Amino acid sequence: MKDLSWKTLSSEYLFKETWFTVRRETCETREGKIITPYYVYEFPAWVTAVAVTEDNKIILERQYRHALKETNYEVPGGCVDDTDPSLEAAIARELLEETGYRFTKYEYLGKTSSNPSTNNNWMHMYLATGGVYAQKQELDHNEEIEVYLFSIDEIKEMLKNNLIIQSMHVTALFYGLARLGAIGY
Repeated sequence: MKDLSWKTLSSEYLFKETWFTVRRETCETREGKIITPYYVYEFPAWVTAVAVTEDNKIILERQYRHALKETNYEVPGGCVDDTDPSLEAAIARELLEETGYRFTKYEYLGKTSSNPSTNNNWMHMYLATGGVYAQKQELDHNEEIEVYLFSIDEIKEMLKNNLIIQSMHVTALFYGLARLGAIGY
């Protein structure tokens, strides 16, 4: 296969914050074409989980997303913190903070990218099973999250009717449902 990677000739940060960083680059293709400017958005790694309770319900969160100005259902997850010793520890922390549930098993489902043409991070997907309610939510100051439990059939119906719109969460749900044997492909 032909190597299609680019060489970075220059890179300059235009904006740098904890949750969003932008850099402008000048790149050169293998064939010598100069691509400028090329913008890269840097984000921390993300983790998300198809979270299944011990009575076989899937946890979804309902929260407002300001960019779309909509309130929608999503699977639990968030950013990997520098203090998280592993991706699994990060999703366990996020699940406990956002939902109040602890899980007995975590299975890695893979990773996906929201937009590899501009975003430099991955979202790591898990199937978390054996969930039991353990504590009240411990939300960040900017979070207001409602927790709901749905049957697998209800989740499949929601997916069919486009009621879960976050594309990476839809991806995680399809991988999780497949691992659970609830759908096939």
